[in-house]
This record gives sequence, structure tokens and C-alpha cells, in this order.
Amino acid sequence: MNRNTFIASCLFALLNIAALSAQAEASPKLDIQQVLSTVDDGGAACGVVNARMTYLDSHGQKQVFEYMKFADSCNEGS
Repeated sequence: MNRNTFIASCLFALLNIAALSAQAEASPKLDIQQVLSTVDDGGAACGVVNARMTYLDSHGQKQVFEYMKFADSCNEGS
């Protein structure tokens, strides 16, 4: 490995670390005291579906968190 390739590899690694760090900071930090319900748009097919969790936070306020997940049918038969 020559010097330029080594330097480029190091810079690429540093950029990846910075990007992962920025993603971690952007992740929501949920204040969940009690989950009230979870629902998803899943069907019989395995795949990514929209999901919604309704919960109470530590102040007793009802909150809704929307996210994507694999359908429950993806776990069947394993």
C-alpha cells in the first residue's frame, strides 16, 4: 500500500466514524413510561411495514412514535 492510498483510507475511515456519530446523535431518545398500543400495516407477506406505538411519557402525556419494521410474518417458521 502506497502512502497516498494509506492516507485516503484513513480519511475515509474518519468520515465513516463521523457519519455514524452524527446518526447516533440524530436518533430519537424516547421517554416511555407505559406502552398503550402498537399497530402495524403488515399483511401476510414478509417485508418492511409502517408501524406506530402509542405510549405515555414520564409526564403522563400521550405520545405517538411512527417507525418502520419487518412484518411479524417474517418471524414465522424460524
